[in-house]
Amino acid sequence: MPKRLIDMHAGVPLLDVTSYARRGPGHRDRLSPAEVQHIARTVRRTPEVMVKVLSRGGQDLGSVCRHLDYLRLRDDGEIELETEDGQRLSGKAVSKELLENWDLDLAEHRRRSDLDARRSRSPKLVHKLIFSMPAGTSPETVLAAVKNFAREEFGLKHRYTTVLHTDEPHPHVHMVVKAVSEQGIRLNIRKAVLREWRRQFARHLRALGVAANATERAVRGETRASKRDGIYRAGLRGDSTYIHAQAEAIAAELLKGDVRTEPGKHKLVATRKAVEGGWRSVAILLGQNGHQDLARDVQRFVDRLPPAFTEKEQISAQLLERTRMLRARDRHPTR
Repeated sequence: MPKRLIDMHAGVPLLDVTSYARRGPGHRDRLSPAEVQHIARTVRRTPEVMVKVLSRGGQDLGSVCRHLDYLRLRDDGEIELETEDGQRLSGKAVSKELLENWDLDLAEHRRRSDLDARRSRSPKLVHKLIFSMPAGTSPETVLAAVKNFAREEFGLKHRYTTVLHTDEPHPHVHMVVKAVSEQGIRLNIRKAVLREWRRQFARHLRALGVAANATERAVRGETRASKRDGIYRAGLRGDSTYIHAQAEAIAAELLKGDVRTEPGKHKLVATRKAVEGGWRSVAILLGQNGHQDLARDVQRFVDRLPPAFTEKEQISAQLLERTRMLRARDRHPTR
């Protein structure tokens, strides 16, 4: 079942489509204005924000310094790092100096002490985040929204730096956040926290006049699992060796006539069934609440959901369609 979308500040569900299909004491008969707006954004395909946490690296000074250098040193020149207090930093040794200013050298030294020697896994010195929007969104507005989010979420608590990248079609902002706050509290990024960050990032974009939404993949009918950042970005560029290798392996199975069903297929189908039932209940509830136009949009949204295919099935379908088109072209060559 898809997880509920929770407004963590209010402590109540913001968009939980599966709950609308329930009957009995927990059945709801009203929708809040925020829920109606969120439903409208989702079914009308408002652009979805992305907030991603890079899981690799961040445990030692060397890797953090290399990451900062990667963020600021680009093929077309150096990009300034901007800190939480608005300072713009550049120069050969700026990455090392920033980490020293954050006292991360002391944090690493303490971690290496005998007291921490029993740890099986080193705690992160920093968290590496990416905030992005689809191509066509103003890069400067994305950066402004990220800054507003960061001031609200980390201000006077966690040290951080941001940098805007525009070398790919989708504008994205990298943020490096010190894992331990100035008050000595460690930041742990759980799934619920990440979902809330997506909602807040979307809210800040809307406040700046950019249409933005934050709804979970399953609720909006997407079945592909999220990928590691390197694979995700290489896929956008079209040069992912992982995706190419995956396609080649599936093509080999197709040639043998032995495409095996993935283990997660049953769960995927069950989740889609629950989501569709929830959306249909939402349409009924909207009609009862006087939102007939939106109710029709919801029904169209459900009717047009793509098949609940696994990623392997999607790639197989694409390969078969490409083969069909090539054969059709061979039968009817252009004269």
